[in-house]
Amino acid sequence: MTTVQPSISLVIPLYNEADGLELLLEQLLEVMRPMEEPFELVLIDDGSTDGTAECLQQLARDTPELVAVLLRRNYGQTPAMAAGFDVSRGRVIVTMDGDLQNDPDDIPRIINRLREGYDLVSGWRHQRQDKELSRKLPSRLANRLIGKVTGVRLHDYGCSLKAYRRELVEDMNLYGELHRFLPALASIEGARIDEIKVNHRARQFGQSKYGIDRTFRVLMDLLTIWFLQRFLTQPMHVFGFAGLLAITTSSLLGLYLLAVKVLGNEDIGTRPLLLLSVVLGLAGVQMFCMGLLGELLMRTYHESQNRSIYRVRQVLRGSGHDAGGAGEDV
Repeated sequence: MTTVQPSISLVIPLYNEADGLELLLEQLLEVMRPMEEPFELVLIDDGSTDGTAECLQQLARDTPELVAVLLRRNYGQTPAMAAGFDVSRGRVIVTMDGDLQNDPDDIPRIINRLREGYDLVSGWRHQRQDKELSRKLPSRLANRLIGKVTGVRLHDYGCSLKAYRRELVEDMNLYGELHRFLPALASIEGARIDEIKVNHRARQFGQSKYGIDRTFRVLMDLLTIWFLQRFLTQPMHVFGFAGLLAITTSSLLGLYLLAVKVLGNEDIGTRPLLLLSVVLGLAGVQMFCMGLLGELLMRTYHESQNRSIYRVRQVLRGSGHDAGGAGEDV
């Protein structure tokens, strides 16, 4: 039997969603099958403890489009999404939550927008069905902060309903908890990004897996994204500059104290400036060496994987070539 290559892959991480899993699958099939395109549903069980894995195994026997990925333990949403990306085969990849708050009816619209020439289309829950103080207000503040820091201004970074081109996903390496910043990571790869309004439904089953503790993790990840955007291929520019600044300041302070000692014959052994000069000198040397190590690691990373430091969107050949002047997508 020949396996049909899917053109669309739906990647959905699951954690303790057994109660609503059958309803989720039913709604997804009602939307996807009328599209008359080969598709697959890649559902990833992220170490659930409520029987989600067993439910997936049963559903996979009766649903030919379902691909069940069972992780050994709970790794978190980012590793679960990465596992789904690796297993999926479609040229278009759509991600969404498995708690039924995202509306499957929005999937065709977000795919059609992607095919208008974008590399990533993100959903915007403009009428979000969550609590104002605990969820919506912190989300609005976070979206503004992320947009200002990364330069990728979206209304709703936290919406899991997104569509990607496969080549974009293959260029992005996910780790930590960077699933919240996929549009920012995509911008590093030169992606064309758009946003559309999508429906958002109240939670029907279970409870939210997010708590206030995620605020600290979001801030740390945001700092990582900021650094990657600006200094990914040039770490010496930040560490080297800071190191040289510290060394220069230390040298000037040292010259000043030397002049005070030689010309003024004053005791400098108990002066705080002496301690500051020594600390700045040591810190400067460490920062400069860190920049050199960063440069070496960056070169090792790119060269060992034969990974280019640029991305080509299209190659246009002149009429004298065999391509007859047509554009060649890369």
